[in-house]
Amino acid sequence: MKPEGEAKSKFVHQVFESIAKDYDRMNSLLSFCMHKLWRRFAMKKMHVGPGDNAIDVCCGTCDWTISLARASESGRIVGLDFSKKMLKVGEMKVARENLSRQIELVQGDAMNLPFPDNTFDHATIGFALRNVPDLVQVLKEMKRVVKPGGQVVSLELSKPGWPPFRAIYYFYFKRILPWLGKLFANRYEQYRWLPESLVHFPDYKELESLMKEEVDLENVEVYPLTGGITALHIGRKPKEE
Repeated sequence: MKPEGEAKSKFVHQVFESIAKDYDRMNSLLSFCMHKLWRRFAMKKMHVGPGDNAIDVCCGTCDWTISLARASESGRIVGLDFSKKMLKVGEMKVARENLSRQIELVQGDAMNLPFPDNTFDHATIGFALRNVPDLVQVLKEMKRVVKPGGQVVSLELSKPGWPPFRAIYYFYFKRILPWLGKLFANRYEQYRWLPESLVHFPDYKELESLMKEEVDLENVEVYPLTGGITALHIGRKPKEE
């Protein structure tokens, strides 16, 4: 049975607390390092400028947070996550990159961001939107904290459209991936959750509609990547808000 609401939040928190130390290694292994190319593509499309401020919601171990800091050069970058252990790994990476003065890491709730309205130029969430209790609420919070005209950006797993490729993808995701988690990280149940989390998540067309109709974002751009395995969504907060 799929956990919902607060139960889902607690369950997901336990999952990421337990896999934090192996997360980066397993992420590269399970995605065949494609996550780096997907994030690079997202950064290219975002056009982050020098001095821009950004918040990376559900930042995990801070890969995207660091990319934002490099692109903004001197802007304020916040990485927020509910997992203390994931943030601890991220903190070490930020320190290695000599970005501790630029990046602020915050343990917090994506459903209720602890920042005023109109604070950031960009708000991102990478490979985490499917794990939150209410994805519309999280997107609305991201919209709230960006300035009018600012970007709300999601990079997330999606569902391939071509049936033969979709069948192969689901076989790998549901049958092979959990056993790789068991083999390389001694975590089967936690990696079985990852494909299950995608089952009820909207595909990239449905997510586009949600961003437009329920979150009221404008100029939503959608980029299915690698045959639809992943999708990038970029929307803008209306300038009159």
